[in-house]
Amino acid sequence: MRLVWIAVLTWFAIAVPSIGQEALPRSSGIENTIQSQIDAFQVDDFEKAFTFASPNIRTLFGNSDRFGSMVRNGYPMVWRPSELRFLELREIAGNLWQKILVRDTNGNIHLLDYQMIQTDDGWRINGVQLLRAPDVGA
Repeated sequence: MRLVWIAVLTWFAIAVPSIGQEALPRSSGIENTIQSQIDAFQVDDFEKAFTFASPNIRTLFGNSDRFGSMVRNGYPMVWRPSELRFLELREIAGNLWQKILVRDTNGNIHLLDYQMIQTDDGWRINGVQLLRAPDVGA
């Protein structure tokens, strides 16, 4: 049953576009920013990971230690993913959102949305939302 759930969730995330949200072409700059931050998390380099956060996020947390603590406790699937897949990039109300599928170390699948902003230093992560998995009935 678990494999059926994973297959349905994966299909839903990839095949069903969000209503009213047009997919944009892939952006290697956005994907590189997210991947670089996750790479830094995997070696506990929170100082480097913090550099990929937007100025707003950096101000909110103040330092890389607080930021790292929030990620370890609130987003363990991002801190230690076993698999990462980039899905669609969308514009919603003038903001760019990159959807990703993450498999955690326990094999659980998570969908996340990264809000991205362009800065003088390149693309930065302005927030991450954990998306609710679709309800599946038998």
